Amino acid sequence: MINKNYTNPLIILFLSTLLAFGQKKQNEIKKDKIAANWESMTDNYHVPEWFQDGKFGVWFHYGIPSSIDENRPNDGSHYGRRMYGAIDGEKEGQLKMTETLTEWHVKEYGELSEFGYEDFIPKFKAENFDANKLTAYIKSIGAKFIMPVGTHHDNFDMYDSFFEWNSVKMGPKRDFLKEWKLAAEKHDLKFGVSTHLYWSPRFFATARKYQKKGTPEWDFFNMDYHPKEFAKQDSWNQFWYQRCWDIIQKYDPDMFNIDSSYPKEKGKDESGLGLELFANFINKNLEKNSGKQDVVLSLKVGPTNKAAFTYNLERGGAATIKPNPWMWATDLSGNWFYRKNAINRMTVPVMIANGVDAISKNGVVMLNVALTSDGVIPEKQKKYLSAFKDLFDVNGEGLYGTRPWKIYGEGPLKIKEGRQGENHKEFSQKDIRFTTKDGNLYAFVLATPTEDIIIKTLKKGGKLDKQIKKISLLGSNETIYWEQNTNELKITCPKQMPNQPIIAFKLLLK
Repeated sequence: MINKNYTNPLIILFLSTLLAFGQKKQNEIKKDKIAANWESMTDNYHVPEWFQDGKFGVWFHYGIPSSIDENRPNDGSHYGRRMYGAIDGEKEGQLKMTETLTEWHVKEYGELSEFGYEDFIPKFKAENFDANKLTAYIKSIGAKFIMPVGTHHDNFDMYDSFFEWNSVKMGPKRDFLKEWKLAAEKHDLKFGVSTHLYWSPRFFATARKYQKKGTPEWDFFNMDYHPKEFAKQDSWNQFWYQRCWDIIQKYDPDMFNIDSSYPKEKGKDESGLGLELFANFINKNLEKNSGKQDVVLSLKVGPTNKAAFTYNLERGGAATIKPNPWMWATDLSGNWFYRKNAINRMTVPVMIANGVDAISKNGVVMLNVALTSDGVIPEKQKKYLSAFKDLFDVNGEGLYGTRPWKIYGEGPLKIKEGRQGENHKEFSQKDIRFTTKDGNLYAFVLATPTEDIIIKTLKKGGKLDKQIKKISLLGSNETIYWEQNTNELKITCPKQMPNQPIIAFKLLLK
């Protein structure tokens, strides 16, 4: 209200205008806030350029499972669940895996009533873990962001949490998220966090019979929440929200990945604490950055319209170019958490080609590294990381900062659409993928060519509506000879090629 002591009409007019302007700005701020529903998220969520341009990040799985005997049988990265026996509905291969692991655990460590999952925590010491050295190495291979796991399904927080079961109070007594974040800032990489918490009550369903009320372990094994109906419990959904918001408040991540489901209201996707968290995460960032979104929200499950978030296509792929940037996440170790005898069934050349395929379809590559118990990267996984370093060292011009072309490419190998079922098949020189940047077109040949390269898409009168001025081979000074007609673009096979599984041609267009 305007003070009545002001009688000068000009002053009154000035104050009225100022008040109206302030109210208008306040309304604009309110209008710009994202509401906790998918429609608002779809209309207002924007993927920041650093994510689209960066193309390459590294996920880190590290925690209690890392400290368990590296010679253990296959646990599918779920040792804490399988050690207590099979869950309802487990069949065939999965059931056999669980039975084998339970038997091995009892033989190795004793009865489950005497040695539970919590007893592995003192064995988790992280003697050689050095976030600074690890992050420096990740930067040296060309990655632009890191994403450590903050909490896995085992309910153990790898940071300074208000929840008592965490790595600061127990085990290594270190705040891993803080160390990762400081290292990321030092080396100018974006910092993400992944939480896998939501399935935790179900994860420990078969451990319940070994817990006693009034003990600290009661909380660790989620005994106050129903192992099957927890998603309908307000108490669990609120607890999940508080744990996630704690991470966001304390560590201010550039990317937040939800690796499981999230709270929904009455089984619907339209509202609930999950969407409230997502909206608040983005709104917090908008407020910090004067209305410009600079964070990534990554989800594995959500509505059909993926414009509301960044889709994590874990161990999957895209059949076509996706309208919104997405993340191809895969594991280098064969087990997500380190296990010595785990096998990555994807060869290095196939993984490199899968990465380029994802980028050609508007994707971003996220490779999981499983650290050893003491906190270092195993040599087997470094072979894959080194191969990606070579890829980006030679072909980075055609990858960093690029966008999809009119079509992703051509060739006989077709990628399956959706999560899981990622490609393990070898590519051929007929498999071509395109990217574009600054008016140039890049054509990737996804296997080392042994004869002239034929690209039918780039024939005269085809989808390429500009003339080709020059073609060069990235990473080479060799003169490249080519011929374009109404059937194809033929590039003479180079005499010398970069020492890597794929090559990339730059087409300078008029």
